[in-house]
Amino acid sequence: MTPFIAEVIGTGLLILLGEGVVANVVLKKTLGHNSGWIVITVGWALAVYVAVVVAAPYSGAHINPAVSIGLALAGKFDWDLVPIYIIAQMIGAMMGALTVWLMYKDHFKATENGDLKRAVFCTSPAIRNLSSNLFSEVVGTFVLIFTILYFTGASIEETQSVIGLGSLGALPVAFLVWAIGLSLGGTTGYAINPARDLGPRIMHALLPIQDKSPNDWRYSWIPVLGPVIGASIAALTMLLLS
Repeated sequence: MTPFIAEVIGTGLLILLGEGVVANVVLKKTLGHNSGWIVITVGWALAVYVAVVVAAPYSGAHINPAVSIGLALAGKFDWDLVPIYIIAQMIGAMMGALTVWLMYKDHFKATENGDLKRAVFCTSPAIRNLSSNLFSEVVGTFVLIFTILYFTGASIEETQSVIGLGSLGALPVAFLVWAIGLSLGGTTGYAINPARDLGPRIMHALLPIQDKSPNDWRYSWIPVLGPVIGASIAALTMLLLS
C-alpha cells in the first residue's frame, strides 16, 4: 500500500458507497427507493468514514483534491504531491462510479428518468443560478476544510501522550460531512469534492446507459471550481488567525 494506491482505493470506496446510496434511493425497484435525503446524507457520511479508515494510515486520506490543495496552502502538505494525489483521486472516483453502475445496472434500465440516472453520478442544483450555486459549493467546502485544519488528536493532558484511537479517529470527518449535507447540501447536492463530481460525470458520459440525460457540462465547472475556492479561503483564513 502506497499513498497513491491508498488515495485510489479510498476515493473509490467513497464513491462506491456514496453514489451507491444515491442509486439505492433514486433508481426504481431498489429496496431503498424513495427513502429520502436523510438516508443519502447518512450514506455519504459513512462512505467518508469507510474511506478514511482504509486510506488514512497510508496517505492521510485526502480523498478530495480540495483537501490536498487546502492542506498544501496551509503549509501542512507538500505541493509536489498534490498532482499525484489528485490523479489518484480521479482514478478512484471513476472506478467507484463504474462499480456502482455495474451493481445497479438492472435498476438503471428500470428507471426511465434520465436526470435521476445522472444524479447517481454527479450533482445538479435544486435551483439553477450559477452565482448562487458557486457560492454554495464555496461555503460548504470552506466549512469542510476549515474544520479539518482544526482537527486535533486525542491525548492525555498530564503527559501529552497521544492516544491511538484506531478506526474511531475517522469519526470526526464523517460527522463533519454529515453536518454539511444536512445543513448546506440542499442547494447543489454538496459536491465539496472536485473528483467526486468530475470523475463520475466523465463515467456517465462514457458508459452505455440507456436513455441517459446530457452530462450538463455547462454546470460541471461549479463543483470543481467552488471547492477549490472554498478550500483556498479556508486555508488562508486559518493562516491569518494563527
